[in-house]
Amino acid sequence: MSDKKIIAIVGATGAQGGGLAHAILSDPNSEFSVRAFTRDVNSDASKALARAGAEVVSIDIDDEAAITKGLAGVYGAFFVTFFWAHFNPEIELRQAENMAKAAKASGVKHVIWSTLEDTRHWIPLSDDRMPTLQGKYKVVHFDAKADANHFFTDLGLPVTFLQTTFYWENLIYFGMGPQRGTDGQLTLTFPMGNKKLSGIAASDIGQVAYSIFKAGPSNTNQFVSIAGEHITGIEMADALSAAIGEKVIYNAITPNDYRALGFPGADDLGNMFQFYADFEDDFTKVRKISEIKKMYPGLKSFKDWLGNSARIPIAAKPKD
Repeated sequence: MSDKKIIAIVGATGAQGGGLAHAILSDPNSEFSVRAFTRDVNSDASKALARAGAEVVSIDIDDEAAITKGLAGVYGAFFVTFFWAHFNPEIELRQAENMAKAAKASGVKHVIWSTLEDTRHWIPLSDDRMPTLQGKYKVVHFDAKADANHFFTDLGLPVTFLQTTFYWENLIYFGMGPQRGTDGQLTLTFPMGNKKLSGIAASDIGQVAYSIFKAGPSNTNQFVSIAGEHITGIEMADALSAAIGEKVIYNAITPNDYRALGFPGADDLGNMFQFYADFEDDFTKVRKISEIKKMYPGLKSFKDWLGNSARIPIAAKPKD
């Protein structure tokens, strides 16, 4: 029987949780082992985790009793919710409450809750600079996670609030990479003007979470806010141009135009980018890159991450 301390990971086959699972499993000297929570133990990603040494268990995070059972005997737990799977903040809140109650019942010694700022502290619902969404949010996927923070503090859990940010991987999986126009030109479109976007490699979130667990109780009852770099749209376009070998132009549209693009979640993302831009100083100042690098020296800048540029879907040039 291993005497390693067990870290239970919600979303162990996803972006954040997968990064944490990989960080632990790839460290031969780790004091921790991984218990990976997944809905499908037979998926390719789940099987890969099992081969790497994780204990993979089927858990439905809508079921508090199942989570409690899955947390039996664990030292720490990494909790995250998945807004983009359903676009429903009420589901996120219910799942977060389930996880908090299960952690309390199981006596978990250290919880990391992946969360985000409450944008309503900067833009109250009465402020019409930005539309109010679903009657009570400005940036839904930020505000709902912040609303869930109290579930962990109300129960007196030893929790670290890990405030994340925009993933560089959104250029691969979320359709935010360079788009080719009818003129053949590639453009990168964000409603950020000349303001800096705080971004991070998704795997680095897991690496920082691993550092937090290794640091132990010193990080509980604290907010840890992270990014890999603060970078303008022009700088991103220039870095993309160098990485893919073709000129990319930055297209700085307005937040209203972005919200009007009409794809699922466009209103929420338009508000998100507007929040990043309008409150650039507040958002970036709590994400000090030098301090984050002390936690994880391998933290990737956007240029570093562009080693993945071949994975960004880019339409072929039109034929003459």
